[in-house]
This record gives sequence, C-alpha cells and structure tokens, in this order.
Amino acid sequence: MKRSLCPAAALPALFALTLVGCEASKSQNPLSPSVAGPLAGVDITAPRLLEPAQGFKVKQSQQPLKLLIENSTSTGVRPIAYSFEVASDSEFQAKVYARSGVPTGDGGRTSVTVDRLDLGRPYYWRVRAEDGANNSAYSTASFEVLPKPVLNPPPQNTPINGVTTGSRRPELIVGQAERNAAIGSLRYEFQIASDAGFGSIVADGSNDEGSGNTGFTPGGDLSANTQYFWRVRATDGETTSSWSDTQTFRTPQAAAPPAPGPPPAPGGGPCDFSSGQAIVECERRKYGHMGPGEIIAFLRAVADSLNRNGLEGGRFGLLLKDGGNNCGGYSCDILCSGQGGGQRQWDVLSDSDGAQGPMWGELERSHIVSRVCEIR
Repeated sequence: MKRSLCPAAALPALFALTLVGCEASKSQNPLSPSVAGPLAGVDITAPRLLEPAQGFKVKQSQQPLKLLIENSTSTGVRPIAYSFEVASDSEFQAKVYARSGVPTGDGGRTSVTVDRLDLGRPYYWRVRAEDGANNSAYSTASFEVLPKPVLNPPPQNTPINGVTTGSRRPELIVGQAERNAAIGSLRYEFQIASDAGFGSIVADGSNDEGSGNTGFTPGGDLSANTQYFWRVRATDGETTSSWSDTQTFRTPQAAAPPAPGPPPAPGGGPCDFSSGQAIVECERRKYGHMGPGEIIAFLRAVADSLNRNGLEGGRFGLLLKDGGNNCGGYSCDILCSGQGGGQRQWDVLSDSDGAQGPMWGELERSHIVSRVCEIR
C-alpha cells in the first residue's frame, strides 16, 4: 500500500512539523498558486506606457479613455497579469480608478478602459506587471483631461457698419477667436450674401487662422454699388463656434467708361504694343457695347495680339466656362495660359455686363478656378 507523505494520524508535534514540511515542499513548485515569493532569479520588466503618453491632453470626446501598454517580459514561467491605477495626485493617495489581475493582451499589448474622468484637471496613471510571486517596477505618466470646449466666433474688424469699400473684391478681416485650452488649431469660415438671411450666398471660403488678423477675399468682383452682408465662424474640425453677428458693406460705383483714345488704324489695324494693358485698350476701342458674341470676338482678338507681340505669360487663349454667367461657353472677362496647376489667368474687362472697361490684371493663384484654356 502507498503511504501518505503527511499522515493525518501522526502525533501533534510531528503533525505540525510535517505540515511545515509539506508547505515548504509545495512552495518549491513555481507554478503553484500559493507559491511563496518572490522567486529568486526571476526578472519582470516594467510595462511601457503607450496611451495616453506623458503630457497628453485628452479631449472630452476622447472619453471613455483607453489605457494602453506594451506588455512586459519575464524570465520566470509564471503567467503575468497587470495592475492599473489612475489618481488625481502623483503619490496615488487619491485613486479614481484601480484594476488588478488584468490578463496579458494579444499582439504584445494590454489595455483597460476608464469610463469617465472629471474634466479640466491633471491625472497620473501607473501600471506594473505581477506573476503572484514577483512584481515589476511601476511605470508612471501624467496626462490632462481638458475642460469642456469653449469657442466664440472671431471679432469682425472690417468692412463693417455699411462702409463703402474701395474695391468690388474687398478683403474681409477678422481678429482671433476667444477659446479655451480644449480647442485646437482654428480655421475661419466666411460667407457673403446679398440678403440678411444668407439665403443667397454670393461668395464663401475659409482660411487658417493667422498669427494676428485673418483675411478672406472673394474670388471675383461683386456687383457694383450693392449692399452685401457677411459673417464668419471658427472651427477646429471638432468644435465649431456660432456664426458671428452680421455685418454689412457696400461696393463702389462701377468705374466710369474710359476716355476715348486715338481711333484705331483704318480697318481696325493691328494692336502692336509691348504692354498687355495697351493691347487690351487698343482692341477694346474697336467695339461699342458688346453682346456675348462680340465679347468672344474681342477676347480672341486680344489673345491673338498678345501672342503676336510675344508678351510674357503666353501663349494666351480663352477660358472655357459652361456654367454660371458665361459667353457662349467661355468666361466673359478672363484670358488664360497653361493648364491645371500651372494655369495663369488675367482679367481683361472690369465689368462684362456694364461699362466693359479694358484692364490687364493677373489673378492671384488663390483666386484661380482652373478650367480648360483654349490656346489661340
């Protein structure tokens, strides 16, 4: 018959000694749940804290918050679990979250989720690895939960109070929006309308916030001698302010028609000049008030004269435009050269529907709407 190593019928003194011997024998098994530790020769590395990183600022929208670590390694054979703690003080006396016995996650990483932390205050978090006998050192980092976001629209500087602007393409200028620490980098959105309810938007766009003031210029001339309404708001892509108050301005009167120049050569002779302005004026004098068909003929004549005289920027052509206000499928007041991102454009009529005054002004890159240029 097989004898028990720890007989229950032994004498009391022997029984006590035998139990001590049994427990000592049991603790020598490194996988025993009740192993006496720490075990010699076992080294567990501290876990590496991944998210939130040291100094990270947590937005309200990023809660519930995930705490993510890179798993520890151990020279022992016992399975590792993790102990996570979050506190409002660096000594971890005021803990707001604690969870131990978190099993090792897959893919070399382990995480837990903290349901909700108070807004607008700093926190500290730490993690250590444990195998029931040996522990790693704690890894510790701090982060901040930002307050509830507050964002006001930027103040409108100019034009305001119905002022008449110096141009039919006025620059709208605003200051910096008031915001709190929960707001990121801002972009300002502008709208110009012909009515106070902004049912008829005539120009809109957005620009990144500048270091001081931020401006926006419409891409084309507004109608002459007309009252307009404008507003602006700010956004960081996640939080958007309300629209600003509505401000008004009036565009200037249309430019007076140019004084008549010398008559063209008999039969409307060639316009041979080294200046784009001079060529446009010369070709314009060959026409009275132009309808769409005559405007196209005028634009072609200007492009041909520019090309013939080798002006910088050519070869020139007409800009196709099959939507909005157009003249037979072409822009009524713009000549162009090049295609795509390298395209350049010039205004040649100050007002295609009014006085139709000749001009030669290259559009800024930000105001170009690239379309097909029909080179002459």
